[in-house]
Amino acid sequence: IHSTCSLSYFEHKYNNKPPRQGRQRRLHLTSNCALFGHFSFGHFSFGFFFTVLFAIMSKPDLVSRDYTIHLNKYVHKITFKKKAPRAIKEIKKFASKAMGTKDVRIDAQLNKFIWSRGVRSVPKRVRVRLTRKRNEDEEADEKLYTIVQHVEVTSFKGLETQTVDA
Repeated sequence: IHSTCSLSYFEHKYNNKPPRQGRQRRLHLTSNCALFGHFSFGHFSFGFFFTVLFAIMSKPDLVSRDYTIHLNKYVHKITFKKKAPRAIKEIKKFASKAMGTKDVRIDAQLNKFIWSRGVRSVPKRVRVRLTRKRNEDEEADEKLYTIVQHVEVTSFKGLETQTVDA
């Protein structure tokens, strides 16, 4: 079986090789390219899919990261009386996507911070610490859960996602 191999940008950059042309690109499925997931059939490329798959598979179990969540874009055009509840739901969805766990728990301080200005006036941004932990309950469906805690900052300028040593 033959497939068409397309090297990614990083392989070009670090191997110092020009992109492959024409017949040179045809190779067997067991080649180096196929092993790293950079292969395509016709016009369909699977490089990105395998990169994401390998990234998910290689996640460490216990990790803590600080994120800035821009709540304003999640609660824009939401009915006044539903803004704070929607913000909590969006924080849970963000944490679930970032940490890859279905079980997400909101800390009481973060909940108070979201509700501090009432149901209508949700803070525009919030800095949170997402911590993935092992579930102590043996009957739980998930072996890992995420806890979301509030991190107080004076300004959101220039903040990036940071991994925190726990």
